[in-house]
Amino acid sequence: MDFVHKSIMLAETIESLCIKPDGIYVDGTLGGGGHSLEIAKRLDAGGRLIGIDQDGDAIEAAGKRLAPYADRVTIVRSNYADMKKVLHDLGIEKVDGILLDLGVSSYQLDNGERGFTYREDVPLDMRMDVRQERTARDIVNTYSETELYHIIRDYGEDKFAKNIAKHIVLARKEESVETTGQLTEIIKAAIPKKVRAVGGHPAKKTFQAIRIELNHELDVLKGHLEEMVGLLDDGGRLCVITFHSLEDRIVKNIFRTCENPCICPPGFPVCTCGRKPKGRVITRKPIVPGEEELKENSRAKSAKLRVFERIVSKE
Repeated sequence: MDFVHKSIMLAETIESLCIKPDGIYVDGTLGGGGHSLEIAKRLDAGGRLIGIDQDGDAIEAAGKRLAPYADRVTIVRSNYADMKKVLHDLGIEKVDGILLDLGVSSYQLDNGERGFTYREDVPLDMRMDVRQERTARDIVNTYSETELYHIIRDYGEDKFAKNIAKHIVLARKEESVETTGQLTEIIKAAIPKKVRAVGGHPAKKTFQAIRIELNHELDVLKGHLEEMVGLLDDGGRLCVITFHSLEDRIVKNIFRTCENPCICPPGFPVCTCGRKPKGRVITRKPIVPGEEELKENSRAKSAKLRVFERIVSKE
């Protein structure tokens, strides 16, 4: 199966990056290379693009797609959490732009072998990086009912989280849950029939929750976003596309703190904490896909793009 992934808000993202032909840019979630291709096209011989992804299939696909620009593109198999080290190893201290397109790619969802899908009956997997030992199967079969309830409630935002967790634990007492099909049937049984008849697929939220937990997606974002702001040169921009309200909230709050980091009490006449702003938030409200894109790609529905610009203090 070819690695096909429709790049979300491609034009809006490229415009927001304000690409300089001789600049250095990082795509921290390379995927199939859709966004990266458009960045590479805009660079001249003095420009450079570093693409990072932990998925071997993505690395292979992006490598082929970006082959015509091999003189200005470096692809590294890693997690964007290690961006600072990746850049340091390449002798790069500061960059002009960073892009993160979070979530799971169309390829990963549609390729049954990867075990992300609830539309086929395949072994439970959901690893973004197949070198990792733990899989979704381990979470489903070893987490306590309380742990399952918390991740389905918090990461899946499913109001039936308690019942779904209870059903999973009851089902695995009979036999271990090995496939996506088994898990989907368990989830369906935990949700009232009249609720299942409306809205999206009943298993969607639980699958999302397990995937986020397995791949530590929110922890990685929370732990490294501010560090990425620090990697930007003066005027450099960080663009983040999210697909989940929790991700979006993390990005919004971290960007806000980077713009206004002062922790002095509101009544203080002069700032004494010494925390200096790192730049400004470009997107007061997130950019969302246009009607045309939503018609062509239903997976863009929950996407939000937020942009931060680094301003280096001259003091």
